[in-house]
Amino acid sequence: MSIYLERIERHDGILRSYITVLADRALAQAKAAEIEIGKGNYRGVLHGIPYGVKDQLYTRGIRTTLGSRILQDFVPEQDATVIERLEAAGAILLGKHNLHEFGKGGTIDFPFGQPRNPWDISRTPASSSTGSGIAPAAGLCSGALGNDTGGSIRWPAAANGIVGLRPTFGRVSRHGGLMFGWNADTIGPMGRRVFDCAALLQAIAGHDPGDALSARVPVPDYLSALDGDLRGVRIGLIREMTWVDGMHPAVKAAMEESVRVLRSLGATVEEMSLSLAKYAVPLQMLTTDADVASVFLRKWLRTDWDRFDKGTRSRLATACLVPAPIYNRAMRARVLVRQEMLDAFKTFDALITATHLQPAPSIAKSRETVGSDTDMLERVLRRRISTWPFSGANVPAIALPNGFTDDPLPMPVSLQIASSPFSEAVVLKIAHAYEQATGWHERHPDLALTTRAQASTAA
Repeated sequence: MSIYLERIERHDGILRSYITVLADRALAQAKAAEIEIGKGNYRGVLHGIPYGVKDQLYTRGIRTTLGSRILQDFVPEQDATVIERLEAAGAILLGKHNLHEFGKGGTIDFPFGQPRNPWDISRTPASSSTGSGIAPAAGLCSGALGNDTGGSIRWPAAANGIVGLRPTFGRVSRHGGLMFGWNADTIGPMGRRVFDCAALLQAIAGHDPGDALSARVPVPDYLSALDGDLRGVRIGLIREMTWVDGMHPAVKAAMEESVRVLRSLGATVEEMSLSLAKYAVPLQMLTTDADVASVFLRKWLRTDWDRFDKGTRSRLATACLVPAPIYNRAMRARVLVRQEMLDAFKTFDALITATHLQPAPSIAKSRETVGSDTDMLERVLRRRISTWPFSGANVPAIALPNGFTDDPLPMPVSLQIASSPFSEAVVLKIAHAYEQATGWHERHPDLALTTRAQASTAA
């Protein structure tokens, strides 16, 4: 535990992955875990393992800010269900991770410090589970929990070169999380390896009476699914979500190589079409953003307008203007987009895409300032085309490293694998087999560059 805390002290002044670090509490729990394990009371693979959570999840007696000045002093009186379950598994909460304000993306001025990508600190670590992507990549915790509405686990995983899993909607309890996108928000694991995500999901998955939308579906043994055998597995490569204008050459090359690797492992991979997938982004922005805005309109937008970051405020205010008839039509259209994808799973065990068409851009270019049709296409629609269709269908999807750019500071690119509802074991199985065959997860950022940057800033 001391090693993690020393690394946080050394590097997080520039990376800004944490809002709150629980050093004394974590050290005490680590000592207790050591004693307990020494007595033979071993709780499993997470016992004594330090993890962090997106500061969107309630932690009893520990402030939960949602990355906002509005809630900077909020201290809940209960733990989120996922926190309770990880505590029961013996895991140790190391701290609360930085995020885009209220988990929405688009933040311009971060009240708890500008998060930075550990591979290149001039670049974005992505949103909105931002710190939860940085910290595992930089070795500042062993794993993390994020929250994904349209890609907020998978995009930070891709940008920071780690693994991130969005579970099926309802697979993991959201009780004790400040969830605003009621028809899409999911809590899920992030880590350096597929095994890490499988172990975290094993602990947090399952029905919870505290969450009326959590599913009463049995939880399988996810770790046993990591057997490396892809013989007979049928995989579809979605044309409209991968071979898209604006695709970076390194992303294209990595996807072509990923297909070759999956075939070499025994899987059948074919290109296929989802003609409605391109509509998922505007449809979900119309509906999910309006859902979120409905929560804020009754309180904070009226009372704390000036305390919002202007990026968050603009997005929420715009969503408040969506007319009810348009919202209703968009919800009905989402059903059609979702059904097309579910029908595809009658033929394929899994579907694959690039997680994003581009590696992480500079922090300045990542800001979603829209002043033209070109800005809307590049900064909003294309950025989401590979992740949002899976969110709209509410199916499990995992992002994992599948290569790097050839920049002076190489940036990770990422493969995404999705499957039918409650088939997390399938995406974990395929992802793990691919990971073990390629070894991209063994490559880590050079934090000596971060240390030098911090020293330069201090000087």
